[in-house]
Amino acid sequence: MGELKRTWDLISNDKRKISIEEIMTFFAKERDEEIGVIAAEEILDFFLQEVAMEIYNKGVEDSRDILRSRFGDLDMDLELLFKK
Repeated sequence: MGELKRTWDLISNDKRKISIEEIMTFFAKERDEEIGVIAAEEILDFFLQEVAMEIYNKGVEDSRDILRSRFGDLDMDLELLFKK
């Protein structure tokens, strides 16, 4: 049976495992607290659910703005090619 993929979970399974390990390491080093895998998963899920779509949408918006700018430049370049 396949794993459940939530709509807000935009990372691969490999990245998820690495992130969980990094969260556990962060708590151990920075907060001198030991947390388990389940707690680290819940923290990761909380942040993915709260900000993943916003971050994704910001990336799409930034890409759209860059493409609009580039297409505007291309349009100007093509206009210069017209023979008058």
